[in-house]
Amino acid sequence: TVVDTSGLHSLMIRFCRYTNALNPDMQLFETGLFPASFTLPKTTFTFAVLDNFLLDNLECGTLAMNYYSKLRQITSSMFPHLVPVSAVNGIDEGGQAVETAEDEKPKPKPGELALSCPPCLQPGVNVNLSEKNAANPAWLYSRSLVMDGNFKAEHLFPVNPTNEVALTDGLGFMIGNAQYKMHLAEAQDIPKENLTVTVVNQANASHHKLEVTGIGGCACTRHGCFVPHSMVDFQKGERF
Repeated sequence: TVVDTSGLHSLMIRFCRYTNALNPDMQLFETGLFPASFTLPKTTFTFAVLDNFLLDNLECGTLAMNYYSKLRQITSSMFPHLVPVSAVNGIDEGGQAVETAEDEKPKPKPGELALSCPPCLQPGVNVNLSEKNAANPAWLYSRSLVMDGNFKAEHLFPVNPTNEVALTDGLGFMIGNAQYKMHLAEAQDIPKENLTVTVVNQANASHHKLEVTGIGGCACTRHGCFVPHSMVDFQKGERF
């Protein structure tokens, strides 16, 4: 199945089987098609439809399901309900986040779906510490991080908490909800002087209706890239 801006098309695609031929997924990329899976691709998306969806989502706030419903109408305005809906996952998620029966992959680790700072040193990725040159200064092999927070990014308690479902809990930049709650339950407050405690309590008095009082995390000092699996929601204002 080829998904395009003109609708869904059932086409027979024959891959090159020569000795030096590229893998099937790379052959599709060469022809401007993005496969929904990489081992045995059965559904592909044209680069044009992916770009068009990004523009619709950016300018009109169109959700993947609504965009796919439009493609079903384009494909068959008389019987759109007969057009399969299984391909919608590839439009919205794509890449490693998609799990398909024919392309089973191990579950991603915490923060693995987020991109680390490319220029910074990543052992095993862009630097081999076993080849470290002793003549070079130590700072060449170090990373500099900074922590900061935004105390205006507040969030009220949801009306229906059961509707709040995390799509990638702990797999991106935010720490997993269960892991963070476990840390909060075990963390101990640093004792402060009475005057300081009173001031802090007065500042936090208006936060009883807020589920989140801010957001904070770690970022690369040199390039400003956030560190995967390092961002958290604040619970009590500037007390974190």
